[in-house]
Amino acid sequence: MKKFSALLLACVLSFSLVGCGSNGGSDEGAAGSENVSGTVALNGSTSMEKFVNGLKEAIVETYPDLQLEPQFTGSSAGVEAVTNGTADIGDVSRALTDEEKAAGLVENIVALDGIAIVTDKANTASNLTTQQLKDIYTGKIKNWSEVGGADQNIVVIGRESGSGTRDAFEEILDIADQCQLAQTLNETGAVAAAVQSTPGAIGYISLDALSDDVKALQLDGVSPSEATIKDGTYTLQRPFVMATKGEVSKQSAQVQAVFDFINSDAGQEVISSVGLVSAK
Repeated sequence: MKKFSALLLACVLSFSLVGCGSNGGSDEGAAGSENVSGTVALNGSTSMEKFVNGLKEAIVETYPDLQLEPQFTGSSAGVEAVTNGTADIGDVSRALTDEEKAAGLVENIVALDGIAIVTDKANTASNLTTQQLKDIYTGKIKNWSEVGGADQNIVVIGRESGSGTRDAFEEILDIADQCQLAQTLNETGAVAAAVQSTPGAIGYISLDALSDDVKALQLDGVSPSEATIKDGTYTLQRPFVMATKGEVSKQSAQVQAVFDFINSDAGQEVISSVGLVSAK
């Protein structure tokens, strides 16, 4: 009888321990992806800096142990980094080329961005047609008086070779390798600062970098805004791409968590807060 009682007690204790372990496992599973930990390396577009930094700050509210480690060295550098495996995600502020896709990169569009045409605030011109913009950047129009402004020389400012903003700008306008620039600058912020301080200057910057320090021109009578990008009436727009080598579903749990967060309400709020338009 004593042996039976001891055996019964052992079974009860064993069952209790198994039960506790099972409940612990369920609780951990319920937390699920929130328990993802580690780092994700991102590299690429300077135009995406505000968005990526916003993402880095916000994502820890959902994934406290997940850290984003971004670098901002240009879209082409981002493509190279994700291709050779030195980055998990390549930030590219343009559509991927067929060649890049053929190399195994997947174009994950996370947001839409307008490219704003900006001048110094004293400029009296307010609207350009698409053809006028093309003619300014290819050197056919050299004075603001030709497009409704004052008698003032146009100082044409653009981005460096390899910039996603420049690639998108020239591709949309079909003026690749035709631009005649007075200044070539390496960052969106540098373009905005140069335009602000240079009488007669014109430049192009990401919509999320637009501020009251410069004047945004209408294009074909349409101002750049979230609404006009969403409805397509503002035509100078491009995708913000977070490229991966292979489908997102094949990436690490950490990388998948980044995209899960972007698609969540909190991630969409980050997109809106930095002046971008959701791609959903």
